[in-house]
Amino acid sequence: MDNLLTQIIVIPGVTGTIQGPLPSGRFTNLASLVNNAMPILMALAGIALLLYLIWGGFDFLTSMGDPKKAEAGKTKITQAIIGFFIIFAAYWITQLVAFLFGLQGRAGF
Repeated sequence: MDNLLTQIIVIPGVTGTIQGPLPSGRFTNLASLVNNAMPILMALAGIALLLYLIWGGFDFLTSMGDPKKAEAGKTKITQAIIGFFIIFAAYWITQLVAFLFGLQGRAGF
């Protein structure tokens, strides 16, 4: 069952192998590709969260008494905080699932 996501295919009766689109070094299967991409995706999500929070704060501070612009700033800040909790929960849920199923060596990011 480990060979389900392999990148090298051996066809009976044909000499040689068929190499998949991923290089054979660091990314040997789909799981290793996802595991190597997760820290980058989490970092990008954190940067986007910070920028959105700053944008909402800037809108709120520069509203100059305009209730519509102040409300738009508050909404962006609220959405950024909700996004923070979603990113935080996603990270810890994946860590918990990896621990519970004994995947710590594979899913540690």
